[in-house]
Amino acid sequence: MNNKILIFTDGASRGNPGPGGWGAIIVEGNNIIELGGDEIKTTNNRMEIMAAYEAIKKTPIGTKIKIFTDSAYLINGITKWVFGWMKNNWLTIEKKEVLNKDLWEKLFNEVQDREIQWCRVKGHAGIDGNNRADKIATSFGQGEPVRLFRGDRRNYEINVNEPNEDDLAEKSDRDRRSSKAYSYLSLIDGKLEKHKTWEDCKSRVDGAKGAKFRKAISAEDEIEIIKNWGVK
Repeated sequence: MNNKILIFTDGASRGNPGPGGWGAIIVEGNNIIELGGDEIKTTNNRMEIMAAYEAIKKTPIGTKIKIFTDSAYLINGITKWVFGWMKNNWLTIEKKEVLNKDLWEKLFNEVQDREIQWCRVKGHAGIDGNNRADKIATSFGQGEPVRLFRGDRRNYEINVNEPNEDDLAEKSDRDRRSSKAYSYLSLIDGKLEKHKTWEDCKSRVDGAKGAKFRKAISAEDEIEIIKNWGVK
């Protein structure tokens, strides 16, 4: 994708639901725009969607965009799940109303008019653009003053070069099966449990409707999984 715009996004909330914020950085050539905002009562997932929506709508129609986010929920939602939700009148496979429907609809409308490549980065991987977006989101969520940058890239202290392949989460997902487990996580009816062995995790999720489970390969990975599940 040549002459593309780069966007770095993140969302955060305290309490989940609780006060939260979102942050985004738009990189178009040498032009940098930082964006941010907050909601009094919100969730991590809602703020992740908001960050992407607010950033994309600032770009011209027909733009080629590459977005970097650590949210699997955001990427899966806009590239996969949204089509099933719309077909099922915005109901999940469990026949429950889709959470954040208002934002999913707005985001879906914006992406139709642009060529977007969604890239999931590893959480806490030291990518300056995503770290800055996280700082903006966290500061807004905590009610702290934030000075948003808008201007020439040469005056911007943050490295917003395109992340390399080693920083993308797709690689870590491919390696996950062969990696030693740090822990096993399970989620049933909103209740999260951590397990030391797969056998313990499996015994909990077997036969449980709507259960989620995943192997974490590090403490950082565990935090990222829990965040993407929208758990406190």
